[in-house]
Amino acid sequence: MADSWGKKEREKKKQQNKKEKAEKKLERKDQKGGSNLEDMMAYLDEFGNIVSAPPDPTRKLEINAEDIEISIPRKIESDEIVTYEGKVSFFNSTKGFGFIREISGQDSYFVHINDVKGQIKENDKVRFQLERGQKGLQAVRVEIVA
Repeated sequence: MADSWGKKEREKKKQQNKKEKAEKKLERKDQKGGSNLEDMMAYLDEFGNIVSAPPDPTRKLEINAEDIEISIPRKIESDEIVTYEGKVSFFNSTKGFGFIREISGQDSYFVHINDVKGQIKENDKVRFQLERGQKGLQAVRVEIVA
């Protein structure tokens, strides 16, 4: 018998919720007449804050789209090829790679046997150019300086 009492209570709650939902629907319907698109619009001011009034057109700034830099500035192509001089600090001829230490900057760069003109060994003075490799700058077009 407790079962039938619980069913009655659940049914009463269901009917009460249905009634409340219908009343809320009527309230929204009554308020609907006062709202329009302009009331729902929101604007951003120059500082990024949300405001209810549209921005003042006299304070508008003209910006040239070409002046906007999103990430890296455009690289200006030049015909000048920069050549560096260095000394082979390590070279493993069996594995085909090594490192060249730049004379002026004391930076060390990776070099692969495919980028070498001729045969090089440790302590050779070389002339080379730099290119971006998989793991950073890499010496290419390496040739021995006499």
